[in-house]
Amino acid sequence: MSDLSFWSLPDVAKKDFRVVVGIDFGTTFSGFAFANKANPDQIETQDTWPEQKGQLKTNTVLQYDNEWKVSKWGNPALAERPKKKKIFSQSENRPVELFKLHLGNMSQDKKPRLPRGLDYRKAITDYLRKLNESIQETVQIRWPKLDYHSHVIKVMTVPAEYDEKARHIMRTCAFEAGIINTLNSEGLEFTSEPEAAAIYCMRVLKEHNLNPGSTFLVVDCGGGTVDLTTRTLLADNKLSEITERTGDFCGSTYVDREFIKYIASVVGKSAVRILEEKHYTSLQYMIQQFCARVKFEFDGDSDKFATKDFDIEEICPVLMQYVQGEEKERMEEAEWMIELDYETVKSFFDPIVERILQLIKGQLEKSRATSAIFLVGGFSDSMYLLQRIRSEFSSKINTIAVPAEPIAAVIRGAVYYGLDMGTVTTRVLKRTYGIEVSPEWKSGDPPHRRTARGRINVFKCLAMRGMEVPVDSKFGYELVPSFPNQTQMKIDIYTTYGDTAKYCDDPGMELFGQLSIELPDTDLGLARPVDFSLTFGKMEIKAQAKNKLTGKTYEASFALEL
Repeated sequence: MSDLSFWSLPDVAKKDFRVVVGIDFGTTFSGFAFANKANPDQIETQDTWPEQKGQLKTNTVLQYDNEWKVSKWGNPALAERPKKKKIFSQSENRPVELFKLHLGNMSQDKKPRLPRGLDYRKAITDYLRKLNESIQETVQIRWPKLDYHSHVIKVMTVPAEYDEKARHIMRTCAFEAGIINTLNSEGLEFTSEPEAAAIYCMRVLKEHNLNPGSTFLVVDCGGGTVDLTTRTLLADNKLSEITERTGDFCGSTYVDREFIKYIASVVGKSAVRILEEKHYTSLQYMIQQFCARVKFEFDGDSDKFATKDFDIEEICPVLMQYVQGEEKERMEEAEWMIELDYETVKSFFDPIVERILQLIKGQLEKSRATSAIFLVGGFSDSMYLLQRIRSEFSSKINTIAVPAEPIAAVIRGAVYYGLDMGTVTTRVLKRTYGIEVSPEWKSGDPPHRRTARGRINVFKCLAMRGMEVPVDSKFGYELVPSFPNQTQMKIDIYTTYGDTAKYCDDPGMELFGQLSIELPDTDLGLARPVDFSLTFGKMEIKAQAKNKLTGKTYEASFALEL
């Protein structure tokens, strides 16, 4: 085997993509924007949705019928205002939401429950199918002569913490939803949400005097996740990633969860649990009312804050029948009114805000002198969050700003990215990548690892976590058969968050995928070299193996456990 080598990708013929569609499939809200490459400065953001106009995003919510077919999606799938005279003996149809969180690397007990019989991948596919119908209809109206799959490239944003498995699931769901017509279509590209946000900030926040060499931090505060990326502005509007992207599940929906926990502490956990199980739409209506009346207005100013009266009989009357014992007596005495004072509301925000502050601190500690912090995403509209960030970091960072319409920053940034995919020049790897190789066992190697053929299986590192690599960097290794009459070579690709792995069964090692290549001409014995490579593209990793004798090339088809 040869030493580790590095080389560039050959030029590939460009597809005839004329229109770029940026797709932000979010935890709580989703949307898309688009532009024609002939008019790159005219980005349009979709603001017309089913039963909803003037909003830049619609709710990431589905309503199913009894046969698991989508009956409503987006805003119409949300809960309606409850009627006091309504009979509550039957359970309500439950809308399905927050299913995107199932793609994240979190424990199962923290993932939102889905209705029995519904897999989260079906929910993602069903929602993307409805979103795609809207995209196709819009594109067809604007440019009726375009072929959707040949002329329209879609750029889908994903959270920074998504690994290759999550992106593979997203690509599969997009294919099944009709966004692309083949699984490995070049008509779908991925970019991280903070990366798209960084591109948007670079393009629209020029008044903050960002010059080549300036380093800025983008904090994308969404509904489910908060993603951070630190970038350096290069010449010709190019961006270099200088730290490893970070993120966590501490978006605005976690403030809602803290609110529900508090309601449960007042009326009883069992009452809220039954409400969630039998009348989920009523629970969601209560959350919506909390957002509209309390959450969106909270700015952290205790002098101006007025205690909010939360009338359960008006907002969620179905809950009353499940409140029992001492909780019922207290609520009846209070006429079913819950008071939300300043400290109580602040307590809903603080655990989430503190996590965001820690994420920002971590990025600032790892980066060079940072010129600015830009907040984007729906949660960045929170005046309390902005006030806490400015209070914590304004002594070190001169500019802490929120662009106009921050909820659309990621979608529009995805379009900018699709218009010029050369904007991002480098990325920092979040994992270590390599393959399993089988050199001859030597004295000093662990005896128990010696195979029957006198070899040892070890991890060969190709690319190390923390490396800043140019986009489309290709890392390769030359392999030869392990034995003379071998007719096929199976290459196992592994990944880990560590940087000291020696063997593929070390703790933390994960099988990323497998690639098989045919090895004819057994009469040549071991003299049948194979070039293997991993290419770190814009968001995806591609594996390739080439038989150097026959010239035949094999592309990766990862057998991931989904």
